Amino acid sequence: MRLLLAEDEEAMAEAVIAYLEYHHYEVDWANNGTDALETARMGIYDVLVLDIMMPGMDGLTVLRTLRGEGNTTPVLLLTAKGEVRDKVLGFESGSDDYLTKPFALEELRVRIDALTRRSQNYQGEQMTFGNLILDKSGYALRVGEKNCSLSHREYHLIELFMRNPHIYFSADTLLDRVWGMDAEVEYGTVWVHISGLRKKLESLGADAEIQSKRGVGYALEERA
Repeated sequence: MRLLLAEDEEAMAEAVIAYLEYHHYEVDWANNGTDALETARMGIYDVLVLDIMMPGMDGLTVLRTLRGEGNTTPVLLLTAKGEVRDKVLGFESGSDDYLTKPFALEELRVRIDALTRRSQNYQGEQMTFGNLILDKSGYALRVGEKNCSLSHREYHLIELFMRNPHIYFSADTLLDRVWGMDAEVEYGTVWVHISGLRKKLESLGADAEIQSKRGVGYALEERA
């Protein structure tokens, strides 16, 4: 699961990111509203967590702009304010949930999970494509009685492909989505991980494969 956290308090952001990554979430961070808007536009996220009070552009403006552009990603608003009027403004702007600071990290995670359950892509602790099953809690792929474990990067690669079957992702996009925009890795790293996943899919007898198109990218397709 991939999240965008827009929060200008660095200490809080670091705590949230560390906690969510421990629970196997992939988290991108923006420390101001302007960057949050641009990042949300460029990425495919399961949930957006937006602080209302941010420099550059406040969270409500970010939310209204995204909704005006047709972005339907679930949004959880964070704010230090607890007045009813602030909650109403958030929901009227298109938010899906609201959490008042200070909050328990466990409650944040539970609320995020609840939002993903409402989305059409949510499939509990498992994700399927054909006879291929991704065990999201065990970091493993399974076909029938066969299974194999996944590395951190392999897991996020195959999760991205299974959430978006038949959609081709360029190497640049995969580097951004799985390794992060600031990661110092080369394109060959993507190929190595794709190659490893292909071998695992073949060894499992999956009726799915990662196909490639020159100059386009990679996608999960039914095996011919």
